[in-house]
Amino acid sequence: MRALGLLAAAFVVIASVRSVPPPGFHGTSLVVTATLVAFCAATFGAMQLDVTRAAAQFVILLVAVLSAAALIDVQANHAAFIGVFPALTIGALALPVRLAAVVAGVALAAVSAAWLANGNTPISGIVLNDFAIVAFYLLSMLARRLRESNEKAQVLLAELEQTRAAQAHAAALAERQRLARDVHDVLAHSLSGLMLNLEGARLLARRTGADAQVGDAIDRAHRLARTGLAEARRAIGMLRGDALPGPELLDELAAGFEADSGVACTVSVTGRERDLGGNGRLTIYRVAQEALTNVHKHASADRVEIRLDYAGSGARLVVEDFGQRGDIPAAGAGNADGAGGANGTGYGLTGMRERAELLGGTLTTGPTAAGYRVDLWVPL
Repeated sequence: MRALGLLAAAFVVIASVRSVPPPGFHGTSLVVTATLVAFCAATFGAMQLDVTRAAAQFVILLVAVLSAAALIDVQANHAAFIGVFPALTIGALALPVRLAAVVAGVALAAVSAAWLANGNTPISGIVLNDFAIVAFYLLSMLARRLRESNEKAQVLLAELEQTRAAQAHAAALAERQRLARDVHDVLAHSLSGLMLNLEGARLLARRTGADAQVGDAIDRAHRLARTGLAEARRAIGMLRGDALPGPELLDELAAGFEADSGVACTVSVTGRERDLGGNGRLTIYRVAQEALTNVHKHASADRVEIRLDYAGSGARLVVEDFGQRGDIPAAGAGNADGAGGANGTGYGLTGMRERAELLGGTLTTGPTAAGYRVDLWVPL
């Protein structure tokens, strides 16, 4: 629209310079100059003005229309008639409908009066010019309606997408809640019953004077059941949308591993904590959990170190054991029994690697001179 407005204004200026009387600084020529300046300033100003300032734009468009009509009268400049059309277009596209109609009405009346005052244009020519003004205004209004319809269609499409996303989210949430109920009703109740039975067995062993090793075995089984129940409850909370576990629970993992295995386990965190997102935090927790499970099941370690280092582009987790190794599981084998040991979830090295790859990270594992190392990198 701006390009067409500039072309129309340039056409009017060139035609005015070549008309009689031409622009000048004396008499009628001075009037032509002032009218031409007003026309150009009003046309350019209307194109640059913020559309939210409707009142100011309305006044400027009236000045553009009236100055174009004045050029028709003063110079008998038929080309000045073209100068009305940018104002009609801007008014129809930018102004409220009533104000745009007023601009079109003023243009129609002013141009008709200028043709009549000039006296050189037949009535039929005036009628055709008026018809052109009305037709151009209606076409501009049609373009406005089309633009508004497209905008409404885009809004409706956005609302439709939001509705579909909300429906999908609601369906996923309902399914997760169903799974949470199933896990709670089956696994959590079973583990609770197991803990009660183990507690009874421990009391019975103490009353009957059973061997101390039997009591220790029952105590370890009781701790494992308690840990499994806590993990089941945490999984239920995750399904219901509760906060996901993350690096802040590494100390708890280490304490549970140490209590179950009797192997010293230390945790060290370096660097400024970074926001890794829910999945990144969960991956760090699960990899540390599974690495400790593998140490408990497959190694005769003297000690275990968990090191978490936050860097500018992500975080690195290293779980390393020191001592004599037993049978190390193959890289794709996972846990044979699926139980996960003390704190495990049934995911082996394959599961850990898949968690890392889903985030664009890496997981490397392998023996060291002193034991075995699991090295995880999680990018931001």
